[in-house]
Amino acid sequence: MFRHDPLAPDWLPADDAVLGVALVFPMQGPGGIFGPACELCARLAADEVNRAGGVLGREVRLLPVDGGAPPRQIADQVAALVDLGAVQGVTGWHISSVRQALAPRIAHRVPYVYTALYEGGEHTAGVFLTSETPRDQLRPAMTLLAHERRVRRWFVVGNDYVWPRRTARAAHGYARESGGRISGEVYLPLGTHDFEPVLRRIERSDADGVLMLLVGSDAVRFNRAFAAYGLDARCLRLSTLMDENMLMASGAPATVDLYSTAGFFASLANRDTLDFHGRYAERYGVEAPAPGSLAESCYEGVLLLAALIGRARTLEVTAIGAAADSVSYEGARGVLRLRRGHVRQRIYLARADGLDFDVVTELDLPNSRP
Repeated sequence: MFRHDPLAPDWLPADDAVLGVALVFPMQGPGGIFGPACELCARLAADEVNRAGGVLGREVRLLPVDGGAPPRQIADQVAALVDLGAVQGVTGWHISSVRQALAPRIAHRVPYVYTALYEGGEHTAGVFLTSETPRDQLRPAMTLLAHERRVRRWFVVGNDYVWPRRTARAAHGYARESGGRISGEVYLPLGTHDFEPVLRRIERSDADGVLMLLVGSDAVRFNRAFAAYGLDARCLRLSTLMDENMLMASGAPATVDLYSTAGFFASLANRDTLDFHGRYAERYGVEAPAPGSLAESCYEGVLLLAALIGRARTLEVTAIGAAADSVSYEGARGVLRLRRGHVRQRIYLARADGLDFDVVTELDLPNSRP
């Protein structure tokens, strides 16, 4: 049964048989390159939850929202869906600017599971986070590369918004801990195509490592320009936001000495990852977009949202928050638990090998609050 409202989606249920979830992921802009895989991973998780009986006996139904639109527009759209009763939860991969616009509007009303790696420090009640922060992800990677590759001078290239800027601020301290420093920083608008001025600055600097804090297709274009400029012979690159789809779009000649750090890589050969890949391929076929770390986080987001509501046995946000530290779930990254609203997980360092990643090591994590 459905009710009609001129402002509501046609599928809006008239009873309590459906749990509507706004899935916010990029359908345009730099992040659009991994958007299709985000949706497929989230739908796989919803299918699995529904086959197991749903959430509180309700069928999980995803409503895609374009997370590549302007942040205020996204916040208005999702808040309207909450007002209409169309969704009882929110999840997905989207940049921090979107989270900052969205959280104050909806987190006190419906549970909000944010799946993107981010700059750390988010403790808004009702917001739960599945992905990496600089202290767990970037710090040990920079420390290891300083020790193993003798990287001492980093040049930061990032998009101009909160995640790159705050991550770079933390990177100054991480570099100093290893006897190094940040020798230059440049922040560029999302959607940048011309990187030549930045490459000239890197060339003139004394940098032996480049910290890439670029999103999606911006990172792809930078990789190509970086290699064409010949800087890959002098500087390694480290990215905390680089998946297999971006690697493939960059092309093998543009991925020489490129490192990535994340909680998931498609090339990991452990039981959890292999099981996930098998289910993904069975559901979508071998030609589907690669489920890299960014897209796979949306799988985690749906599972965590279901676990939070199931544990609290209610949709009331305060009760969900009170029970959150007792929540665990099992996904492609293994068995994960929440601590103060953040998922703690294993983090890996990988090096590009043509169009794939070779996982070098599991990184040591600090025992501290994100």
